[in-house]
Amino acid sequence: MYTIQANASGTRTLEVTEKYLETIKRYSLLTQIADSTGSVSEETLDKVRFTLRSLVGSAEDKEDAKALLELCFLFYNDNMKPLGLSNLIALYNQWAATAETPQEQE
Repeated sequence: MYTIQANASGTRTLEVTEKYLETIKRYSLLTQIADSTGSVSEETLDKVRFTLRSLVGSAEDKEDAKALLELCFLFYNDNMKPLGLSNLIALYNQWAATAETPQEQE
């Protein structure tokens, strides 16, 4: 389990599980989400939330729908702000880089 800072003052944090990161990877939710300057805004966060809601609505497999609904707990958390999303993107990129390393060695 990972912890990310959700606001600028550091008073709010969010718990991110390995399962959340795997679901994000499966659906490429954070791929090319930041704008051209690399910043994350409230509109960016809304875009991810709308995409997630759409995926939940169109999920045909119960296990996929369950994984997406669990991910909603992270993205729709009251503590999730643009800084939290930015930190989640950084965590995801770091996690994805380390997750790919063992496969490359084989």
